[in-house]
Amino acid sequence: MAKLNWGVLGERYFEVGVDRGVLYIGETDGVTWNGLVTVSEAPTGGDIRPYYIEGFKYLNLSGATEFAATIEAFSAPESFNQCDGTVAIHNGLFATQQPRKPFNFSYRTLVGNDTESVDHGYKIHLVYNALASPSQRNNSTIGDSPTPITFSWGITTSPMIAEGYSATSHYIIDSRKTPAALLSQIEAILYGTEETDPRLPPIAELINSFDTLLTILPYKARWISDDNYVIDIVDPIDSYAVMTPNQPLVTGTAPMLWFDTSQGDYALVKLVTGE
Repeated sequence: MAKLNWGVLGERYFEVGVDRGVLYIGETDGVTWNGLVTVSEAPTGGDIRPYYIEGFKYLNLSGATEFAATIEAFSAPESFNQCDGTVAIHNGLFATQQPRKPFNFSYRTLVGNDTESVDHGYKIHLVYNALASPSQRNNSTIGDSPTPITFSWGITTSPMIAEGYSATSHYIIDSRKTPAALLSQIEAILYGTEETDPRLPPIAELINSFDTLLTILPYKARWISDDNYVIDIVDPIDSYAVMTPNQPLVTGTAPMLWFDTSQGDYALVKLVTGE
C-alpha cells in the first residue's frame, strides 16, 4: 500500500499561455499565425440524459461532445480571409460576407511546475475541420492612448473518426509523455524544416507514428565492452546512458528499454512493457 502525499516537490503542475499558432487550409502548406492572444476552448454537447424505471433512476447516458472554441488575435494570416468570408475581387478590392472555407490549425500551451516554472513541458493542440462564425468588431476613435483592436472568431468543428475511438476534431500531444525522437518528427511535420513544408498530418498518420515508434524505437546501441552498450540517442522514457543487454523483465514492472545485439555492434532498441 502506498500513502498519499500532497504537494510533492516537482508535482505542482499548472498550464499557462498560448503560442506557436499555425493555420492549415486544405492541402496548402501551413502558415504562421502571428498575434494569437487566446484560444478559449468551449466544447458543446455532452448533456446527461437520465432514464427511470418504476420511479427510480436506472441509467445516465451522456450525449456526444463536439469541440468548439473562440480564437482571439491581434491579426490573422492573409490566407485566413477566405475562412472569415472575405474574398479578393481585384488587387485591393475585397468582398465580405462570402462563403467561409473550413480550416485546420494548431497551437501550443505550456505546462509548468514548481521547480522548472514554464519550462517543464508543453502540449500541442491539433484542431481539424474548423469553421469560423461571424463575430462582432468594434472600431473606436483613437484617443491619447491608442489601443489595438483584437479580433475574435467563434469556431465549430466537424468530428473526425479515428478507428477504435469516438469521433473528435481535437487532439493533444503532451511533450512530457512523448518520446523525444517522435516529438521532433511530429514538430518537423507541423512546423516544417529546411527541406520540407509544414503540414497537418491526417490523424491516422499521427496515430500510426506513435504505434510504430513505441513498438520499436529507432535508437542504436553501440557495444563498448562485455555486457555494456552506449545508447547514441537516449529516450526520455529511460534516461540511462549505459544499459546491460538482455535483462530479465518481471511482469507488471515499469517499461524499460531492451536491445537485441545479434546484428553486430548496432541493434534496434525495443520498448518492453512487462504486460
